[in-house]
Amino acid sequence: MATRCEECAYFVYDEEYEEYLCEIDLDEDEVARFYSDAHYNCPYYRNGDEYKVVRHQM
Repeated sequence: MATRCEECAYFVYDEEYEEYLCEIDLDEDEVARFYSDAHYNCPYYRNGDEYKVVRHQM
């Protein structure tokens, strides 16, 4: 698990807002925990690197 949103598959660019947003609908408690606890790991994190599996197989 990780908290680096920039690497997450759910961190996408929204053209309407012209910024990057998390596609996962976090509830208020999860957002508060995420921003207040430096050791909190996002349970929804999924590595957005499509080539990670390929590198692992080599």
